[in-house]
Amino acid sequence: MRLILLGPPGSGKGTQATLLCERLQLEHIGTGDLIRSAMEHHTPMGERCRPIVEAGGLVPDETVNGLIAEHFNRMTPETGFVMDGYPRTLSQAEAFDRLLTAKNSPLTAVLEIQVEDEEIIRRVGGRWSCPKKGCKATYHTENNPPRVAGICDRCGTELTQRTDDKPETLRHRLEVYHRDTEDLIPYYKQKGLLRSVVGHGGIEEIYNKLIKEILPLSVPMQRSSG
Repeated sequence: MRLILLGPPGSGKGTQATLLCERLQLEHIGTGDLIRSAMEHHTPMGERCRPIVEAGGLVPDETVNGLIAEHFNRMTPETGFVMDGYPRTLSQAEAFDRLLTAKNSPLTAVLEIQVEDEEIIRRVGGRWSCPKKGCKATYHTENNPPRVAGICDRCGTELTQRTDDKPETLRHRLEVYHRDTEDLIPYYKQKGLLRSVVGHGGIEEIYNKLIKEILPLSVPMQRSSG
């Protein structure tokens, strides 16, 4: 199977990508991992990414597309995969289509996990953790609150919140998702590839929804004669 996983930040996309790869024996391909690997190995693409990443910017589509193409050139056409975080824009999706056509490796499906913005902010914005080394206990203001607000139950350390989990940061990330990535939904729907599930419930419940969508597609894939 060749899958793309779409969903806003905080929708559980990464967790589901990991489960799909482990259980269906697929390769998990994330642009963040590819960028970090290229930088660690000082490849030409990695060196192009380095100043942008170190400055906290977004790597341009052309460079990301190049990293993806490099990776796919090392894969066999029969390799199954889950794309996590790519494509992120319509231009990336079009470039990925061209790459897959050249490799004779058509997509099986594009899976969208739907979660409303306010639910994501409730879920993620309520996360707090203990910064003390050796403790690292985690809490949620609604689902798993500490006995004393803002204080770790285990060691009494004041709890902190990751920058990415703060509501104001989340709202910005969601705005970027809606601006850049939502165009992919009608794009893949028109191609007949989109399968959408509501991302409410436990991890296994959402996984089972995804599996239900792709099971009818899990017939042996034959390469076209070209």
